[in-house]
Amino acid sequence: IINNYVDGTQGGARDKASPSGLHFRDSKRKVDYVLAYHYRRRLARHARGAASPEPTRGSASVALVSNGGTGKGCAEPQQQQQDDGQRALWEWPGLPGLEVVELSPLGALEEERRLQREEYEQNLLEAGLEIEKDPENKSQGLSFVRIHAPWQVLSREAEFLKIKMPTKKMYEITEEKGILKTLNEIWCKLTEPLQPQVPQQENTKMKNLSYPFSREKIYLYNIKDKDTFFDNATRSRIVREILKRTSTKARNSMGIGTLIANNVYDAAYPLHDGEYEGQNDDMNERKLLYQEWARYGVFYKFQPIDLIRKYFGEKIGLYFAWLGLYTEFLIPSSVVGIIVFLYGCITIESDIPSKEMCDQRNAFTMCPLCDKFCDYWNLSSACATARASHLFDNPATVFFSIFMALWATMFLEQWKRLQMRLSYFWDLTGLEEEEEHPRPEYETKLLQKKLKSKNITTENSNENEKEKLTWTDRMPGYAANFGLILFMIMLTFSAVFGVIVYRITTAAALSFSTNETTRSNVRVTVTATAVILNLVVVLILDEIYGAVAKWLTEIEIPKTEKTFEERLVLKAFLLKFVNSYASIFYVAFFKGRFVGRPGRYVYVFEGYRMEECAPGGCLMELCIQLSIIMLGKQLIQNNLFEIGIPKLKKLLRKLKDERTELKEMDTNQSKDPQQWDLDYILEPFTGLTPEYMEMIIQFGFVTLFVASFPLAPIFALVNNIIEVRLDAKKFVTELRRPDTVRAKDIGIWYNILSCIGKLSVIINAFVIAVTSDFIPRLMYQYAYSQNGTMHGFINHTLSYFNVSQLKAGTQPENSLFAQEVSFCRFKDYREPPWSPHQYEFSKQYWAVLSARLAFVILFQNLVMFLSVLVDWMIPDIPKDISEQIKKEKTLLVDFFLKEEHEKLKLIESFISRDKQKRRSGTKSKRTRAASFSQGHRSPKGSFTSFSSQHTVV
Repeated sequence: IINNYVDGTQGGARDKASPSGLHFRDSKRKVDYVLAYHYRRRLARHARGAASPEPTRGSASVALVSNGGTGKGCAEPQQQQQDDGQRALWEWPGLPGLEVVELSPLGALEEERRLQREEYEQNLLEAGLEIEKDPENKSQGLSFVRIHAPWQVLSREAEFLKIKMPTKKMYEITEEKGILKTLNEIWCKLTEPLQPQVPQQENTKMKNLSYPFSREKIYLYNIKDKDTFFDNATRSRIVREILKRTSTKARNSMGIGTLIANNVYDAAYPLHDGEYEGQNDDMNERKLLYQEWARYGVFYKFQPIDLIRKYFGEKIGLYFAWLGLYTEFLIPSSVVGIIVFLYGCITIESDIPSKEMCDQRNAFTMCPLCDKFCDYWNLSSACATARASHLFDNPATVFFSIFMALWATMFLEQWKRLQMRLSYFWDLTGLEEEEEHPRPEYETKLLQKKLKSKNITTENSNENEKEKLTWTDRMPGYAANFGLILFMIMLTFSAVFGVIVYRITTAAALSFSTNETTRSNVRVTVTATAVILNLVVVLILDEIYGAVAKWLTEIEIPKTEKTFEERLVLKAFLLKFVNSYASIFYVAFFKGRFVGRPGRYVYVFEGYRMEECAPGGCLMELCIQLSIIMLGKQLIQNNLFEIGIPKLKKLLRKLKDERTELKEMDTNQSKDPQQWDLDYILEPFTGLTPEYMEMIIQFGFVTLFVASFPLAPIFALVNNIIEVRLDAKKFVTELRRPDTVRAKDIGIWYNILSCIGKLSVIINAFVIAVTSDFIPRLMYQYAYSQNGTMHGFINHTLSYFNVSQLKAGTQPENSLFAQEVSFCRFKDYREPPWSPHQYEFSKQYWAVLSARLAFVILFQNLVMFLSVLVDWMIPDIPKDISEQIKKEKTLLVDFFLKEEHEKLKLIESFISRDKQKRRSGTKSKRTRAASFSQGHRSPKGSFTSFSSQHTVV
């Protein structure tokens, strides 16, 4: 292994970067991975006329190529002497002409990092990788280490990681027969304009038999070119694994993750396949993805899932496949939701309760909405609210709730089937869980524990027990998690309570207004401003909770990245779920339930009455709350933040680097930025958790309270059509290329989706039973109505109150009501003032309450039964895929038996040849024996016979 410092005069053309920016300077070896770091050089002071201690590093066009072929020949020994001489100068500071300079703490840290980098890169060389470095020809700046994995390393690691590669054997995929085949052909013809124009497999009916790579069985694989047998994604994955497990002695750093955490390196990333747009005609996978997937102009096309998987890896491929299926499933639910909404619009004129409420002849004099300053009012003034409530509170919403519960079940079942299909075609069946490397933070904590234990005891018997962190080590983290999560949930409830107080106080303040228009629009003003305020609070807390969840997970010190991700997801989901839905839960199930009654209202802060629902019920307000929060989160958080924040970070990083570069310009450096320069400016990939999280929260909006807002699916569909292209553009143009990760499912997200689907059944049952007027209407029509119609329903739901029993100081001042009021009405089932049990809950109240609870139980069990039935009827694995998997296993065994049989034949042919040689050998032996017997007779032949005998032996 030789580290060659190549001078610019010797290097010549080699000094120029490769034209594509994807290869070493020899334009042959691919750059599989890049390490980036900032350096600050320490220049020693020398006496006048003394030679520079760094003759080669001073050159502007110096490149360091490690374990490669650059600078071979006579330059090597000369360079080695220069390098050794240079080391000698550094090691012997007492030499004449060299002045010793003491390092500052910052300089000492930089020197330590430089030594760690040198040691780490030396270890990478020993692992078989080839390295090319940029010259450090400025006092400070950004430098890159480019890494290439040769065939020997790729084949060794592919075998170690059990990467499945295609063999020479191909087999035919069994196609569906009968009507399914005909329907599939028709569908393919209809959707042909929607298919992305990406290269497809020449024969889609054939599939390569795949098998984990083995160097012993290399004859099984169809290796035409060793440089292209492993694609770029696989190559970078292999290099990443080597980087993860290569350690350095300094600070016991385990892998690249620890070195980045300690700022030894700034970043480590694989390169994109060139530019995604430009003048050149060279087509690469990145440009193809941009043209056919990552532009808003192709929003109507299907996603090229196979190309996404090939470029970004299975984990990201599965995310986009899931997002695509979810978006497709939103189409039928959107259509049904629109039909339900239109049904409400059509039947609004024939709705008897809203007609009665709007009829001014029905003089329902309602009790004042606030104390002292509010007057009596006519129920007909709330006509618009009642008519609007019917759009969402009608019998069709019950059907839609059942439909959406079954929709969620069918979606999850279909995803399991699609996931299995993708696993088969992507060779993920039988994928074993790879052994994960510990996280840098875990190793640091473990090292601290070992150092402490060494001070206490040096016994070897306890050494194995100290190899991992126990629950006692994590107890402070667990305690902090419990306390802070509880505090955050209480903070969310406090924010909701704050908005409630705002509504109550604002409503009271506006009621004092002398302006008639202001007083008449109090409810609308308060509702609109409170919902917007609530949205702002939700967005702010969402960002805070994301950071808090990450910090809480870090102090738990999970061992592996997978454990870290799962715990982070659970915490972030819990906090964001409570934050997003707390105010909606309040409006749906708590608002208007604890108001009290006239003469005995419930007060907060001794002067403000608890807020009531609108005359038409709380469902309309729930619909407004849900729609504004859902649309606001989608528009502001999911779209504006996703576009704006990465662009802002990219701009800041670019400005920072340019500021550093301007301090000392490098005139000899190539003007055109290389691919590693362009990729370094991009935002680093931080995982799929934010992408999944926003979609899961949206899934909750679509399913949990869909009974109150049937238009939720159509808004979600429009958002997702944009979201797919937005995420695609972000991955292709705004982010560094992620490391390819093999995964056979979407992990913990499926369990969360399943839980939301089951919870939605219960919540929708309570929304229909408790929040809407569906049950009271049914009860009235079939139990209390004299003619079986809804006539008289409004009068039935309003109770009487004797205004003379109002508390002193709460009666309306300067009442402008046209007639003298003896009794006012309020919405509740209570006994009238002339009853012996005045103002107590009436029999109707208990009858309606029992009907509501019965409906919840019936609805929940019916929908759960139907969901289980759908789950049972739809198999998790498609029949054709299960048959193909069995067929593949059989073919694999046959293929191996055939190969072994051929090897056996080959061995037998060698044995038969060996036997023939032996037979010819025995003939020659007899000849020699004859010559030996003759040799005894003649003295001259004794020497010959002895030598022949010796040869035979």
